[in-house]
Amino acid sequence: MSDNTIQRFGSVSRADGPEGYAKYKAFHANPFAGVNEMIKACNLRNYSIYHYDGLLFSYYEYVGDDYEADMAKMAADPTTQEWWAAVVPCMKPFTEDGPWVDMEQVYHLD
Repeated sequence: MSDNTIQRFGSVSRADGPEGYAKYKAFHANPFAGVNEMIKACNLRNYSIYHYDGLLFSYYEYVGDDYEADMAKMAADPTTQEWWAAVVPCMKPFTEDGPWVDMEQVYHLD
């Protein structure tokens, strides 16, 4: 993205009940060493996760030049793989495609 355009991503998932949410929240209160650094190294910024009534909503901005390559880099990282192995069981995905379902951006105002 050589024109410095920011791509915005919103996704939704569900916690696997109150116990799953408690574990998920505890993991995110103290992420594994290297997880946050890899997120930044893959050009993700302003990453937030929200919870409401069992729903998890994530938002981040991508500021790099090759989203697919950066996501492949993250997926290949052993620490990220350990992280996902720990947190994904705390979730109850909407589909079998993965723990998060991408949402359509309907409105944005800077």
